[in-house]
This record gives sequence, structure tokens and C-alpha cells, in this order.
Amino acid sequence: MAGVSREYVSRVESGKVALTEEIKGKFTDALEKLNPENPLEMVLDYVRIRFPTQDVKHVVEDILQLKLDVMIHEDYGFYSYAEHYVLGDVFVLTSPDKEKGTLLELKGKGCRQMESYLLAQHRSWYDFLMDALVDGGVMKRIDLAINDHTGILDIPELAEKCRKREYIGKSRSYKFYQSGELIKHREDDREYMGRTLYLGSLKSDVYFCIYEKDYEQYVKLGTPLEEADIINRFEIRLRNERAYYAVRDLLTYYDAEQTAFSIINQYVRFVDEEPDKRKNDWKLNDRWAWFIG
Repeated sequence: MAGVSREYVSRVESGKVALTEEIKGKFTDALEKLNPENPLEMVLDYVRIRFPTQDVKHVVEDILQLKLDVMIHEDYGFYSYAEHYVLGDVFVLTSPDKEKGTLLELKGKGCRQMESYLLAQHRSWYDFLMDALVDGGVMKRIDLAINDHTGILDIPELAEKCRKREYIGKSRSYKFYQSGELIKHREDDREYMGRTLYLGSLKSDVYFCIYEKDYEQYVKLGTPLEEADIINRFEIRLRNERAYYAVRDLLTYYDAEQTAFSIINQYVRFVDEEPDKRKNDWKLNDRWAWFIG
């Protein structure tokens, strides 16, 4: 993790080599990444579920366990829905078209808001997702986000590995954007996102988005980069059947971290080139190995 050999560490420990300030800094950074007080953090960051009912009150009061009369009603919708109800960042869309049913959408802030409601209700995401499935909910999109608090990932380094073909995945597609290059991209916070790497086709039901969360907080809130709580974010974006299978896995093992990393391991890995070996036998990159555990 510190970028120095085991032999060099042994020589420092034995006093044969003086510890320079540069190497001391590398050791300090490496130890910070290994600090159990700074783990990777898993969160749900986007939830979109369609319920096969036009009874919006049932969805709001029985599944979300909120009160419909405290939500604001708007006589217009989106995604071709006719109208919607909103409470903060919690959106429930309805339509006279029976085929459309009722749609729940929680983006990032909506997920954080819903977490507060679930806490007050003495429920968890697992309880909510189970209630949704039992009620016939169809998973349209689920995003699992891994917050990197210590800078384990280096996004430009990963992009360079993609360029050098030191990336093995089900899809060879990738896109790398420097800060400020996402203006035309379909991201809600595109003007805030720092360097961003997409792995996989954005039109597929599974792809990954890795971006500099500290830069986002700097632009949005003015938080100095060195004071940011989250340095990078790794988002697993799942649609339709892939979203359903992820939820089923969550409700089977009740371990969001296991679900997230099993998906990552299934779709992508970063390696170090070994010219005398087949690509599939190349050694797993050390930094990537630490990230995936």
C-alpha cells in the first residue's frame, strides 16, 4: 500500500536505512487506509420501484408508512406519469394507466431522507425492500454506493489501467471524464462531479460509476478537499432484472457489502501486466485487491 518493497521495510526496521520524510509520509498514508476506524461504507443511493396498483394511498401509508396528507400533490409527472406526490426528496408518481401502476423514486437525497424515516419506524432497508417485494413491487433501478473515506481508489490510475488494457471485465467499454467534462452527460450533479470513470455500457442493466466525491463537496459546499469525509464514491448501478437479483441477494444474506462486492467481482477486476502470462492470469492489482477485500 505504501509503494515500497518488503525488503526496504525490513531495512528501515533494522536501522540499516534512514527513514526519510517522503517515505514516512507514504507509511502514514498506508496506515490511514488500513485504519479500522475508516472503513469503506455501503449505502443505497438510488431506488426506483413500480407497484402494480393505482392505490397511491396504500403505497404511501402501508409500504412507505408515511402519511399521504402531508405530501404535496402536483398535477404533473415525469417518466410519462400524469401526476406525483412529493415529500422533500421522496417522490411517488401515479397514472390513470393501469399498466404503469404507481412509481416510487428515491435519488441520493431521497435515500438519506428515507433512512431517517425507516429509523423512526424501527425498520431497516431490508424490511422495506421485503415489504415492497411482498406487495408485488418491480425493481426498476437500484444503486449501491461504496464510500471510500481514505482514498484507497485512485481514479486517474484506474482510467490509465483501462487505457493500457489492464482491466478485465464482461464489458470492455469505459469512459473517463476530467473535472467539468460531464456538462452534457445525464447526471443530476454533473456540474459538481470531479474526475469520473464509467465501467461498462451506460445503456446496459449493469454499469459502474466511480467519481471524486471530495471534489463534489468542494464545489457544492466549499468543503476543503483535505477535510472531506468521503474521498471517492464507487456506484453500482443496476436496472430491471439485475436490480431484482441484487435485492434478492440482499434479502438472502442481509449483508450489503457482500452483495456489492460479489457484483463487482463478477463484472470487473484490475490487474498488473505480466508479459509472459495470459491476461486472465495476470496478478490482481494491489490497490484494487485492498479495495475489494
